[in-house]
Amino acid sequence: MMRFGTREAASRTMRLALAASLALSVSACFRPLYGPTASGESMQVALASVQIDDVIMAQDQDRLGHYLRSELIFGLDGSGQNATPKRYRLKLRGSESVTTPIVSSTTARAEAGTIIGTINFSLENLDGTKVVTEGVATSTATYDRSIQRFASLRAARDAEIRLAKVLADQIKTRIASVLAVIKPSGS
Repeated sequence: MMRFGTREAASRTMRLALAASLALSVSACFRPLYGPTASGESMQVALASVQIDDVIMAQDQDRLGHYLRSELIFGLDGSGQNATPKRYRLKLRGSESVTTPIVSSTTARAEAGTIIGTINFSLENLDGTKVVTEGVATSTATYDRSIQRFASLRAARDAEIRLAKVLADQIKTRIASVLAVIKPSGS
């Protein structure tokens, strides 16, 4: 009986040592996203070097594009001023759709709405000769509909603003992850 307990303790010690060695070996791979970039500049300067083009949206969906561009300008540059020289251009093309998953059986009216936003983005160097990264950001935002028309319109607009913030955050994070590892030209 004592012998079995010793073997179990040794096995537990071996597993603990293995886990510790794996954690130690992987710890050198961690790099903070918003720390210094591979080029040596701060992430704030790298993000501010992105020029954000107007968002190309389908007809009558321009409001989401406007909110998204505003959120990206604030998130990447903070001001929208040209204090930092621009090196990259962010091109955006998107669409949105509205679904009504809940319909009242008594009034046959939609009680809630879900806005689905999809944005294709491409980060290129400023002259457009090289694509640095591209991708798709997708998210949803829900809102309650009311019998009052203005309340429903305002709830839908608030949902579009929330959706734009989430999409902008996704795009900003993906751009930051790429800019963090780009080496300066000539290296």
